This record gives sequence, C-alpha cells and structure tokens, in this order.
Amino acid sequence: MIVTMVSVPDGGTARISVAEARRRLATDPFLILGVELPEEESPAEGPAEEPPTRRLGLDDEDLEWFGTRDASARAEFLGGTAGFVVPVVRDEQVVHVHVLATERFLVIAHWGRRAGLERDITAQVRRERPHDAVATLFLLLQEALTTFRRAAVHALLQVEELEDDMFQGRRPEQIYRLSQLRRHSAVLHHALLPYLQGVDEVITRRMMSRDFPEDRQRLAQEFQRAARLVLADIESLQDATRRAFASYGSLVAGEQNGVINRLAIVSVIFLPLSFLTGFFGMNFEFLTNRLETRDEFWLLAVGLQMVAVVGSLFLLHRSRIWRRLRDDE
Repeated sequence: MIVTMVSVPDGGTARISVAEARRRLATDPFLILGVELPEEESPAEGPAEEPPTRRLGLDDEDLEWFGTRDASARAEFLGGTAGFVVPVVRDEQVVHVHVLATERFLVIAHWGRRAGLERDITAQVRRERPHDAVATLFLLLQEALTTFRRAAVHALLQVEELEDDMFQGRRPEQIYRLSQLRRHSAVLHHALLPYLQGVDEVITRRMMSRDFPEDRQRLAQEFQRAARLVLADIESLQDATRRAFASYGSLVAGEQNGVINRLAIVSVIFLPLSFLTGFFGMNFEFLTNRLETRDEFWLLAVGLQMVAVVGSLFLLHRSRIWRRLRDDE
C-alpha cells in the first residue's frame, strides 16, 4: 500500500509511510491522503494483510467495505464520516475509487496508478484552494462526474461521425463499432445511475438538517445540478446510438427495396416471354398442322416476343418503379 499526501493550498504531493499517515490523521486539522492499493493481488503467503482502514487507524465496523474490490457504488453518512464508492471512467473502462471524508481529512483509495484521481485533485486544489476536507470532497465528486461527461461527449462525437460515414458508404465494421458504442453508453448509465441516486439521498438528507452550513448547501446543489447534466449527456448518447442503428436499418431497407425493384423489372420483362414460350411449346392441332413455314414461325414465335419485350419496357419506362430506380442510382 502506497500513501501519498496532497498538501494544501499549493497542491504539492509527497509520498509518506503508513505510520506517518496514521499519525497525521490523528493530529492534522486538514489532510488529504491518496492510498494506492496493489492492482493485482499477490499469492497469499502467511497471514492476510490488514485492511487499509485498520492500517491507517480508522477502525470502524461500518467501514469494512473500504478498500475491497467487490464494493459496489455507495454513498452513506456514518456519524461524522461520509463514505463513497465513486465510479470513474479511465481508458473507456469504469473503475471505482473509495473515499472517506470527515471535517479534518479526506482519504482516497484506488487500485493501480492510472485509476486514481490524485493528479486531477491536485490540479483542482491548486486552482480552487478549498478551505476544508468537505469542499475538497465535492471537488473530487465533481471531477468524477467530469470523467463521465468526457467519455459521453467523446462517444457521442464518434456516433455522429459513424452516422455521417454510413450515408457516404455502408460497411460492416460500422455496425460493429456502433454496437460497441451502444454497449459503452449502457455501461456508463449502469455505473452512474445507482451512484447518483445514493449520493442524492445522502445530500438531500444532510441538506434538511438545520446545522448544515449554507456554503455546503451551495456545493451540494452545484453537484446535483452537474449530476443531472452528466446523466442527460449519457442519455443523449444512448438516444444517438439508437438513432444511428435506425439510420443503418433504413439504409439497408433502401438497398433491399432497390433489389426488389430490379427483380420486379426482370419479372415484368420475362413473364410475357415465358408465357409465349410455353404457349408455342404445346403440341395441339393448330401449331402442328397450320404453322408449317419459316415466315410463320418468325412472325408468331419471335415477333410476338419482341412486341412483348418492347411493350414491357415502354410500360416500365412510364411507371413509378423505373423512375424510383433511376433516382436511387
């Protein structure tokens, strides 16, 4: 377990030992700690490692979920401690960051270096210069929402580009990419919606309390407003993927209609020819006894077929099917 301390207000970072982090959690009036847990579990050798809360001196039965991989999205208020399992988008994947916040400290736990928010929070601390851990907590929650907004907007632009390309030329890989983007939008929505519902319940319950400061009410309202906007962006992405699939289906249906029109033209041309061929192929008395010369054969057998072809082409040229086929081309 690697512990990183973020200094306030300059936003500098420094790696400290677990013992130093434990001491500072007990004494410092305002502390931000980042806890990097191993991304891959090593094979068990000897006794199991203590959970992060116990190693940091935060023993509490209600915090057993903190630092466990299977914890789902969570938002709860435990007396003087607020606990969150915050979903974050990293490299088109949703990972979870564990957060503990009190009036004095903010502890952020994650797996692997790329999954954390320390770099983003450090930049936010430099710009915003929060005055306490609660204000820093709302900065973290806002930054987590920002990762979802960026992912949704990026995917939405890809859907629009694919939709434009489909009208230029339809290709099989387009429908495969659309399927991936539709699945990605579903993952974003599935990860964010229960988390926002839990956070909204906690914030609403705290805002109803008389001792909830006015400046924190403003922070909470800004977060709720941003959460609704991000959720609307993800829903817009879902609608865009459905619209793109509908456009793809319309293009396929248009091409099938063109094929059907061509088959109809071929059928109209060859149906009279098939009838004449079948008629003059019958062995009845008129054909066998009366049509004996070559001129009669060319006149009836071939002449009638030419008249049928010319008549069919003339009727097709005057019909809507021919004009529609010509317009499609």
